[in-house]
Formats: sequence, structure tokens, C-alpha cells
Amino acid sequence: MNILVINCGSSSIKYKLYDMRTSGKGTQRAAGLIERIGEGNSQTTHQVNDETVKRSVPINDYEQGVAQIMELLTTCGSPPPLRDPQDIDGVGHRVVHGAEDFSESVIVNDDLLKVVEHCCELAPLHNPANLAGLRAAMKTLPGKPQVAVFDTAFFQTMPKSAYLYALPYEWYTEQRIRRYGFHGTSHRYVSMRAAELLNKPKPNLITLHLGNGCSMTCIRAGQAIDQSMGLTPLEGLVMGTRSGTFDPAIVFHLVRGGMSLDEIRDAVEKKAGLLGLSGVSRDLRDVYQAAQAGNERAALAIDVFAHRAKQYLGGFLAHLGTCDAVVFTGGIGENAIFMREKILSGLAPLGIELDPERNNRRAPEPFCITKADSRTSAWVIPTDEELMIARDTMELISFR
Repeated sequence: MNILVINCGSSSIKYKLYDMRTSGKGTQRAAGLIERIGEGNSQTTHQVNDETVKRSVPINDYEQGVAQIMELLTTCGSPPPLRDPQDIDGVGHRVVHGAEDFSESVIVNDDLLKVVEHCCELAPLHNPANLAGLRAAMKTLPGKPQVAVFDTAFFQTMPKSAYLYALPYEWYTEQRIRRYGFHGTSHRYVSMRAAELLNKPKPNLITLHLGNGCSMTCIRAGQAIDQSMGLTPLEGLVMGTRSGTFDPAIVFHLVRGGMSLDEIRDAVEKKAGLLGLSGVSRDLRDVYQAAQAGNERAALAIDVFAHRAKQYLGGFLAHLGTCDAVVFTGGIGENAIFMREKILSGLAPLGIELDPERNNRRAPEPFCITKADSRTSAWVIPTDEELMIARDTMELISFR
């Protein structure tokens, strides 16, 4: 069974093709990225087997992008992974926001497209692109089942005490303002892998997805009960260019000082986080290198990042009472040895005892980073959101 996974950004399409015949584990057949869609200087990178194909062909919209993906999948490689686009059995799509309408992945129909469109106001940077990708794939591959996998679905098990803001209740009932949580596909994938590694079907976990975007999830008996992100992916942890949580009165102060709301939004989403604090880069690797060279702002950015993560970790530990494991994933979580150490340092009284030797390694395979007698273990588990989407797609279309 050939499953194509599509992840559309504001001007990009990431994609992977999986052969899902291997008991659902999936074998990646091809992958690629189309960047700068609609900008006149589009760049495409396509990988199949050990071959990399690069193209600089203008891609004006998502329909042209999906058409090019089909052409690459059927012509590149020895042999190409597909003989014909009709060899694709289903397409799985990442959709960022499903509000309260979806608690699981679903097969796409016209009614679903209307709901995704209705959610665009909640995720104006993401859902319009996701919707365009859905429509493009439906037009390019008519009759092939399309599946929407929502970032927010995993968090529909959160109780009201966790997802409601202490705001006028009508804002929730009339305007859908509440905490939704994001990166759900990643948190769901690593929580499932952790359950396998711990040999415990429904563990209590705290999962940290740390990359350019960062979020943390509190999981009790296999279900999410809290998350660091909120109405949007801006709330919570310090990120590459996003501020994470800050006092909302700062906005009032800045507006009174003459800044526009658009300027403030641009700053907290694109000029804050590690970049804003360090003045160096949004990439933690660059920030760390600058800190090692004596840059005090870079060192401070690292400290703030770790402080905020530890703050959420402590709160989630209190919610759980008993935690089976803490799980790190994402580019930073999987590779930044020093950041894992900063976040977990000093937590032995709470049952988490880091083993520096075990921690001194990187992915690609899962590994434990705590001492053998640590009451709560900590793990590094590489995420695979695309494979999770492919699995959901395969399961849904198998029962059509």
C-alpha cells in the first residue's frame, strides 16, 4: 500500500512516500521539499534511494506543486518508486487546527473542507495552506482517499480545567477561545514509542518536542491532560523566533507607546525567542557556539530556554504525581546534549536522576538518559510525524 504524506506550509510542501505493506511500520520510498511557492524562484529537492534531484522551476500554487511531486515520483530513481500516480492508495495531510471538531484523523469530504476553512481564523498562518494542499491533492488524484491528521486532535482529552482561560466564559462559547495544544502528531508518536519501550500500554509521560517550535505535553494513562501551547502555537516554551508565554499587558504597554498590533505580532512570532534574546540566531547550535565564545546574551538565551522548560516540567510532574518517563524529541530534544542536561539538572529530589554518560549521545535510535535506579526514567525518542500520518491514513482507508 503506497501512502503519500503531504505537509503544506505557507509557501512550501514537504512530502514523503511510504510503502506500508510491512505490518504498518512503513518503508520510506521517497521524500522531498518544495520551497518558495508563488515567489517566482521555487526550489525543489527530491530524494529517492541514494539519489538527490534539485530543480529551480517556478511553482505558482499548490496544485502545480502536487503535480510536480507526481511527476518526480514516477520519473526519478532506478526504478522510480511509482509507475503511475494511480499507484498511490491514499494521501495523508497534516492539518494544524481542527478546533474542537476533531478528536481523531478523518477521511476528507466536502463537509470536512468547510470545517477546516472555518478553523482558518484560529490558525491563519497554517490552515489556509493545509486547505490548499487538500484541494490540490483531491484535484490531482481524483477518487483517491484523502485523510486529514490534525495537530490538535491528540489534546481533545484535556479537561476544561486545563484548556479554559480565566477570561469571560462567552469568549469560549461564542469565539472558541481556549487552549488547544499543537505538535499533537509528534507527541502522540513518541508517547506510543515510549509505551512500547517501557512495556506499559498506558504510561504517565511528559513529552518535550523541542525544535524551532517547542511544546510540552502532560500525559496520564496514555491520554493528554495538559499542553504548553494554547489558542495558537505562540504560548508556552521559548522557541526559535517565538516568545512563548509572556504577560499580555506588555501588548497594552507597547500600543500606548506607539507600536501597532501588526508590529507587535510580527515581533513576538518572528523576532523573539532564542533569536530575540541572543541577537545571534534562532538556531540553538549557533546560540550555543556564541555562548561558548563568551557572548553573554547567547548564554542568557540558553538559560531562559531551560528555565521555562523546567518550569513546565515541574508543573506537569505535580499534575501526574507519578511519572513513568520524560521523553525528549525534535531537533533540539534529540541532539542538544547540553540542553537536556540543563533542563533535568537538580531534579533528583523529584525522582529524575540524569546519567551524564548515557546522555552524552544523539539519536537516531531511542535511548535512556537516566540512571538505572532513577524513579522516573528519561528518554530520547526520535519523532516521525510523517510515519504517524501514514499509519493513520492506512488504517482509515483499509476500512472504507
